[in-house]
Amino acid sequence: MNPSAPIPRPLRTVLAAVVAVVALLGVSSPAYAVTAAEKAAVLSSFTQTSVSSYNSWNAARQNQGAWAAYGFVWSTDYCSSSPDNPLGFDFKLSCWRHDFGYRNYKAIGTFSANKSRLDSMFYEDLKRKCATYSAAVRPACYSLAWTYYEAVSIAGSLAAVSTADLEAAAELKAAGEAAAR
Repeated sequence: MNPSAPIPRPLRTVLAAVVAVVALLGVSSPAYAVTAAEKAAVLSSFTQTSVSSYNSWNAARQNQGAWAAYGFVWSTDYCSSSPDNPLGFDFKLSCWRHDFGYRNYKAIGTFSANKSRLDSMFYEDLKRKCATYSAAVRPACYSLAWTYYEAVSIAGSLAAVSTADLEAAAELKAAGEAAAR
């Protein structure tokens, strides 16, 4: 066979199909399988109390496909049966990260060993969110943050947040707004 001779058309078609299949397999499968230890390490890095941990988790949340090999559970019901935006304070992302921690640690079977840290992480996230609001209403936000934290840390669910808790925070918020006028 002459190496400089053109490749026959049927062979070119087969080679093109083989190249397409190889390319497709290379794109759709991860470069390597993630070990349980690697998954646990990344999960831990995403669920610490620090702002850098929150920022890493949020960047991953916004690009979930890049983390597909880890098999993380990204589903959320936000703040469950409690308001996601109590009195206008946006707690949705804090609740989502808390759900992420709970669901993924349950999935790998180490929830009870991590629950306390996950609840503390949740409280720190809520307080950081509260710090973004005006000084006049911040005490009401902190009050709700504490109430949400207590509900998950003691009762294990935000369902424990009562109407009376929300009303007390609403009064605190109204007093702060009135004093700021």
